[in-house]
Order: sequence, then C-alpha cells, then structure tokens
Amino acid sequence: MEPTRQGIWSALESHSRRLASVRMRDLFVADPDRFASFSASAAGLLLDYSRQHLDAAALAELHALCRAVDLRGAIEAMYRGEIINNTESRAVLHVALRQPAGARLGGEDVEAAVLAERQRMLRFAEGVRGGAIRGSGGAAFRTVINIGIGGSDLGPAMAVEALRQYTVGAPGVGFASNVDGCGLADLLADADPRSTLFIVASKTFTTQETMANAQQARAWLAAALGTDAVPSHFAAVSVNAPAMDAFGVHPDYRFAMWDWVGGRYSLWSSIGVSLAIAIGAAHFEALLAGAHAMDLHFRRAEPEHNLPVLMAVLGIWNINFQRLPTLAVLPYDSRLGRFPAFLQQLDMESNGKRVSRDGEPLAWETAPVVWGEAGNNAQHSFFQLLHQGTPRAALDLLLGARSSCGNEAQHELAIAHCLAQAEVFAAGQDGEGVPPHKVHPGGRPVSLLLFDRLDPRTLGALVALYEHKVYVQSVLWGINAFDQWGVELGKKVAQGVLEWLRDPDGERAAPPSLRGTLSALRSLRSAVD
Repeated sequence: MEPTRQGIWSALESHSRRLASVRMRDLFVADPDRFASFSASAAGLLLDYSRQHLDAAALAELHALCRAVDLRGAIEAMYRGEIINNTESRAVLHVALRQPAGARLGGEDVEAAVLAERQRMLRFAEGVRGGAIRGSGGAAFRTVINIGIGGSDLGPAMAVEALRQYTVGAPGVGFASNVDGCGLADLLADADPRSTLFIVASKTFTTQETMANAQQARAWLAAALGTDAVPSHFAAVSVNAPAMDAFGVHPDYRFAMWDWVGGRYSLWSSIGVSLAIAIGAAHFEALLAGAHAMDLHFRRAEPEHNLPVLMAVLGIWNINFQRLPTLAVLPYDSRLGRFPAFLQQLDMESNGKRVSRDGEPLAWETAPVVWGEAGNNAQHSFFQLLHQGTPRAALDLLLGARSSCGNEAQHELAIAHCLAQAEVFAAGQDGEGVPPHKVHPGGRPVSLLLFDRLDPRTLGALVALYEHKVYVQSVLWGINAFDQWGVELGKKVAQGVLEWLRDPDGERAAPPSLRGTLSALRSLRSAVD
C-alpha cells in the first residue's frame, strides 16, 4: 500500500475504533438536524445517509481517500474513452450509449454509431410493438422471448418488470436464460409459433447457455411452421454475422454491440430491444435520459455532493472499516423485485477481485455479497436475522413517494413500514425493563434512496447511480471493475465435464474428484421411472 493511501487507511481505522462506542441514536442527539448534512440529491433521487454509522470527520477522511487516488482523473479517463479495462485493453463507454445528440461522448464516430444503431433498434421495436413487423404467416407478434444470460438477460428482465405499467398494449415479453431449458419450456407452453418472435442476445453468438436455448427455440418453431419461417421469427444482438447466417436470423433484424460495452453495462444498447418493445421507444428514451442526467451529475458534482461517490465511500467504510461483508438491497416497491438480482451481477462480477490492476494480491476486502428482496416481503422472511442475528449487513432501502400502480392508500403502508424499519435498524431498542429476547441492538447502517415514483427516467437514474458507485469503489480499491476472468474458467471446464458425461467411459478420463460423482449421476440418469 502506497504511503499516502496507507496513512488515510490508518486514519479511517482510528475513526472506526473511535465510533465503536458511539450509538447511532447518539449521533442524532449530537446533531438533531443530521439529515441536512448527511443527504444529497440529483437526477430525481435523494440519498439519505444520516443513518450510516459515521460522522463528519470520518466522512472527510473518506473524501481524502478519493483525492489521494485521483478519483476525478479516473472518472475523466472513463468519459474520454481511455483504456481503463487494462486486462482486456478496452475502453469502457457505457455512458456513451445513453448520450443525446451533440454530447460527443467517446468522440464523434462513437456518437454517430450509437445514435444510428439506437434509431435502427427503436424503429424495429416500434414495428414489432405496433404490428408493422409480423411473422411469416402475417400474424402480428403477441409473444416476444429474449434468449440470453447474464447481462443479456438480467438488465432487460429487471426493467420490464419494473416498468410493467408502461407495457399496456405491447406483446408479452418473456426471458429465457438458464441452460436447463425449463424456463424456455415454460414460455413456449403458452406461445403460438405464428405470433412468437425470438431475440437471441449474444455478442459472439457462441454463448453455450444462450445457443442451447436458441437451438431449442428454432427447432420448436421449425417443427410448427417449417424451416423457411425461421428468419421472420428470429432477431439477434450480435457481431457474428456468419453464425447468424447459418442460424437463419433475418438480415434486417440484427443489431450491433461494441467491445467497449460490458454485458452487465449493456441495458442501454440494443440488448435493451426487448425492453423497448415492451415499453415503447419514447419510454426507452426516457430511461436513457434519466441515466444521462446521472452521468452529468457524476462527472460534474463535487465528491461531497456526488451521489455515486457518496454511496461508494459509504460502502468502503462499511466493508473495510465496519467489517460488514454483505449489502442487503430492499426496494419497497414489488416491481423492483428483480433489482437486487440485477445488482448482484453489476457489483459482484465487477468488483469481486483478489488482485489489483497490476496483478498484486490485495490487502483489503473488495465487493460485498449483494442480496435482497422486496422490502415488505423481506420483513416476514429474513429481517429477524438483520435485526437480532449475530451476522450484520449494510442496508439500502429504496422507496418511492408515490405508488407505481396508482394505489396510494396501500403505498402509504409501504412508506410507513420502510421508514419504521429504517428507524429500528438504526436506533434499536433496549433499556431498563426490556427483556433480552426483545432487545434490538440497532447500529445497522441504512441508506435510504427516495424518489417521486418509479418510471423510466427514475429507473435509468437509479441503475446509472449503482453503475458509477461500483466504478468509484474499484478505483478506491485499485482493481479493474470491467473484466470477469473468474467466470471464464468454469465455462472452460464445463466443456470437458460435458464430454465425460456423454462418454460411457468418461469416468476414466475424468479427474479423481469427479469420477464418483459422474458415476452416481450416470446411474440416476439411467434409472427407469
């Protein structure tokens, strides 16, 4: 650890020890107007971090860490299109995907390519949504199935669910991802081949899980309508033209991606075509506008008022100095129920690293384990552990001021429950006369993210906020947030396991650690029901 960072790290450790004996409620006693100093807003979002277990002195030291690692320079490097993904020699320009005309993010050529492809994709989405683009027999598409995995699935699937109120009149949009084929089978069970469109989302058109599902979908459609019907029912987001030709993807239903877009940052690209079909072009552009508003704030605002930076340093504080290895994300809107799953990939695949950008072993923890559930459901599931269990977690509570489905009376109940939980997590309950089994220690750090109502612009800002938070933390930890080599090894080994599983004598070639398991599975698969 370089001397400057080491000195700040040591100072933060001292602050953590100093605050260990200070109760969260004492922080409010010392400063009843704490909310004013420990909240910030931008792009339609308000971050209330007054229930985080730190004070102004500790926060100032966290901002000193940002200056010591030249966070401002790292942010500008991303916006300028420099190669910040050093292990793959790539720029990182997902911010360019949501830019309006004239922003020139990534340069004029990048802007032109992004805007042109966006318009192609949105014209296609509107054609499918409005019935101008039809199946081989002339039927309008009533079912759209996105076939992808990871970033080609999680983002669009989360957003379609979150923005359900904007899907009225659109084809039903479903998502198939798991390699076992069961998710696809469930979607096909109620689908009519004549009115079903498939979108295969795979940059290389070789992703094993995606192509297994895509081939199954193709066989299902060809069995019903014939092979000649395939092109009229298959679109794709890929750069592998020969593979799309061989598969039969319609030549006009193909959309591009770029090497400077990671899968988990690709919602804003043509990977979002299924979402655009579901919510329409105008609402998709509102989603981009919300994200761009957060991008401008992130680039321009000072760290002390910068939402992504604040969330990032609070995470550093909780993980590295409060020794809280998990982050529970708890939206008090059931339509954000898939948001924690989306963040799991965004955060853990980005920052789940053990070596620095230079390949040196790290001396500190990095990404949290991200998990969560819709808040009110979670209260009747795992909040018991969060309140009184021995494991502890940091908490992000997401709350709209108004209902996303127009039921304001019941949404008031959600607001009341969310704020009550925030209070109890922070302040706890103890004192004379409280029996041990009713004591709540409190001191659970809570961030509240407030917004008016869940709509496309709000969702865009919310996703961009967490994207930038993850990047800031990677800079502070000195790691590369944009590669994922830990994912690749398992894929490579899986191919060998598949060959051993299909070979009757495969156990002989398999390593000793797998022979017994393969033999047992072979016996189970050959058993007669």
